[in-house]
Amino acid sequence: MARTAPSPSSSEDGLALPERQEQRYDSWQSIRHNWGFIAFHLAVLTVFLVGVSWPAVAACLITFWMRVFFVTGFYHRYFSHRTFQTTRVFQAVMAFLGTLSIQKGPLWWAGHHRFHHRHSDDEQDVHSPVNGGFWWAHVGWLMAYNRNDTRWNEIKDLARFPELRWLDRWYAGSTLVYAAAAAALGVLLEWLLPSTGATWPQVFVWTFVVSTVLLWHITYLINSGAHMWGSRRFPTTDTSRNNLLLALITLGEGWHNNHHRYPGSERNGFFWWEIDITHYLLTMLSWTGLIWDLRRPPAHVYEESARAS
Repeated sequence: MARTAPSPSSSEDGLALPERQEQRYDSWQSIRHNWGFIAFHLAVLTVFLVGVSWPAVAACLITFWMRVFFVTGFYHRYFSHRTFQTTRVFQAVMAFLGTLSIQKGPLWWAGHHRFHHRHSDDEQDVHSPVNGGFWWAHVGWLMAYNRNDTRWNEIKDLARFPELRWLDRWYAGSTLVYAAAAAALGVLLEWLLPSTGATWPQVFVWTFVVSTVLLWHITYLINSGAHMWGSRRFPTTDTSRNNLLLALITLGEGWHNNHHRYPGSERNGFFWWEIDITHYLLTMLSWTGLIWDLRRPPAHVYEESARAS
């Protein structure tokens, strides 16, 4: 088996990293610089032009759930928290698959998430509902600033890999790759299932546009809703909460209070009755040998939970 992707070493201190750039937009700049994000939402209305068919809806849901897993299993549990090990090659594969979510590059995503954990719900947290309310935590923080601002100091262990830096810089290319795949899928379904009324523009809109907008807002609910609605098993210093509904629609991310108590765990559902589909999928992936050493919560966390119940 190939060697694991190496952990940070003292030599990386000399790695030349770009300076982080942050710029607060005024209202017009926010609209002008987020035109793609706004266009995606407006493009959802084209479903009234292309119509609907069961192959289009099925393709939408399949690509949605696939990319939810790419975010939760790869961007979050691997790149942000390194909760399991893998090879350098599969690390790059996971990074590429994560970019298909159209949520920027792996280093940007991991850097902001690590910063969130260090400052969760304090005055420096960039997407806390405590500081800015639901809408700010959900999406406002993304639109109010120039978000070409990878937090390089948070991800020095990952930035030492040139292939990850390349993907972080050119993540927008994955949008074109995904768009081309959605169009090709549409052509295929139109040819295979003509009696359903499926057309390639219809499948494209549902798979590329609707699936992506749905993915964005389901992901954002962890920043907003998972800090507002639900129960608290652990008395963490933030407002993180466990929420079964959010756990179901995000493949396990809704066990957010668990996660904030011990973010180093690969599983967010600490108990068997806490449904965590990302954990199940990563466990199955580990059977292939592509990933291994899936980390679990230590005994003292479970003991703390028993005392709190």
